[in-house]
Amino acid sequence: MITAVDTSVLLLIHKRQTGWDAWKEVLNRAVREGPLVICPVVFSEISPGYASWEVAFQDLERLRIIYEPISPDAAWLAGQVFLAYRKKGGPRQSLIPDFLIAAHASVQANRLAAIDRGYLRKYFPDLKILSP
Repeated sequence: MITAVDTSVLLLIHKRQTGWDAWKEVLNRAVREGPLVICPVVFSEISPGYASWEVAFQDLERLRIIYEPISPDAAWLAGQVFLAYRKKGGPRQSLIPDFLIAAHASVQANRLAAIDRGYLRKYFPDLKILSP
């Protein structure tokens, strides 16, 4: 069982915000079932919190999270979902990164550990969302 991890979860844990310990336990359980992965978008979004990419990778290793490229299938899916979103009148916001993360999880993992703000279930209805 491959679990993709969203930026929202990693930032919550890294900053030890409310609920971080519950999310840490969710990831500890998930890693016992299979690998934890992040895509380049997540890595880019968490990178400002580190002095270098090497330090970031050390932290990811400690959390047992693997960096994984986005496949062409996943990138294509993100674009198609974004197109459908725009055709339904969705404003041109910075949702493409969120759609890339969700598409990566849909195509290259079995589920996504994420704090869902509503768009995941709406635009990726078949994606299993892992939460505390």
